[in-house]
Amino acid sequence: MLSAARDAAWIGIVFVAGLLALHLRQARQPQRELRLVLSVVMLAAPWETVLIRAGLIAYPHGTLWAGFAPPWLLALWVLFAIQVNVLFRWLRGRWWLAMALGAVAGPLSFRAGAALGAAHIPEMAATLGALAVGWAIWMPLLVRMGEHSDGTGIAP
Repeated sequence: MLSAARDAAWIGIVFVAGLLALHLRQARQPQRELRLVLSVVMLAAPWETVLIRAGLIAYPHGTLWAGFAPPWLLALWVLFAIQVNVLFRWLRGRWWLAMALGAVAGPLSFRAGAALGAAHIPEMAATLGALAVGWAIWMPLLVRMGEHSDGTGIAP
């Protein structure tokens, strides 16, 4: 996010690609983890595009096509996806907690991105509200997806 704010989004993208390679190398079933990552990005791209086209958020740096999510933002989704079966596995079966965590942490991360200059939020209350609702759905969905595509080999 910081590299995107500094007009050097490629740095973050390369870093995330390296972390993805490391994650897949360490996974017991890398194809399952890769399937999860690709599924998450394929779901996230339209979600981010809806937010952009609704005028709730704008990304002033690193956008290849106006009105669509920039590649560096999709790289952040890759980074998030590789954490689903590692960092967030404790949320499995705790759906209300996953919803609450998503509703709070999701909007806060976007607010932080805006504070760093990677995003512009024209109408803070409306955007944070939409993000809270969206992330209350996203977080349990991602945890559930991870549960069905867990290739990490980490014991439950």
